[in-house]
Amino acid sequence: MSAALVAVVLSLVLDHLAPAAQRLRQHALASALLRDALESLGRQPSLAGRWGWLPALALPLLVLAVLQWVLSGWLYGLPGFLLQLAVLFLCWGPRDLDLDVEAVASAPDADSRRHALVELSEGCVDCAPSGTPLVHTVFRQGLSRWFGVLFWFLLLGAFGALMYRLAQLAARERAAAPEAQHEPLRQFALLLDWAPAQLMCLALALAAHFDAVLAAWRDWHAGRGEGWFVLDLGFLDAAARASVREELIEDALDEGLPPPLDLELGGADPSLASAAEIPAGALRELRDAMGLVWRVLLVWLSVLALFVLAGYVG
Repeated sequence: MSAALVAVVLSLVLDHLAPAAQRLRQHALASALLRDALESLGRQPSLAGRWGWLPALALPLLVLAVLQWVLSGWLYGLPGFLLQLAVLFLCWGPRDLDLDVEAVASAPDADSRRHALVELSEGCVDCAPSGTPLVHTVFRQGLSRWFGVLFWFLLLGAFGALMYRLAQLAARERAAAPEAQHEPLRQFALLLDWAPAQLMCLALALAAHFDAVLAAWRDWHAGRGEGWFVLDLGFLDAAARASVREELIEDALDEGLPPPLDLELGGADPSLASAAEIPAGALRELRDAMGLVWRVLLVWLSVLALFVLAGYVG
């Protein structure tokens, strides 16, 4: 666990202090290879069924598992640790979420903001057809770029991080697979998102507004009427909106202004909306959402550090 914490911290530091290293993340190339693999497998009658896509993910994961096993006993585990660190770093992102959010908020003109919005919202696996508000987008991207990778890395090491990233990329490229595989690919990606998204909500409640987040999370599930285990990330959207709304209310009260009634952007799709029509309030919400995502990350790292200390004490 201590090695995992060191790997996570080093990966985050490298991500922010050496942004040029992000060019090593070839997610577009991995997507293209997965697309080709899904097309090739789909042309074989024996692999055209619902689960014919599994070999496309299983082969690189098998190679990584063997490599992990081979390196685990060398030089006191140092090569194995470096492999874990490299895989974790390559599975982040691909870009810095902070920079993408700031590019939207500080864009000098409508064209620049429109381009920044497309980059910020890129890679959404399960966005609603009616559009995704900016606050939702920040949290969904935080889940995809950071927390999903981090959760599965802590659970299964480099194998888990790569499994999560490949699942997300394959779900984005599911149009290349036979139609029978589209829904299983999507559901597998959402299944891997479910646990880290729930833990994001818990950390958000602890780091920001417990009552508001808990009420939004509970009300969303009650409104669905399908139980607690639902492969839909709407509960994360509801918790994010509730927490940002509380942030805005607190800011307004501190400034002696009337509290806002709702978030500015409503249901507009940030990747398609006219950048000139995004109100200034929505850009403030965008920055608030990014700040809350950072708080969630700090809670996760603090809990991980406590586990490490408990292990040392025990």
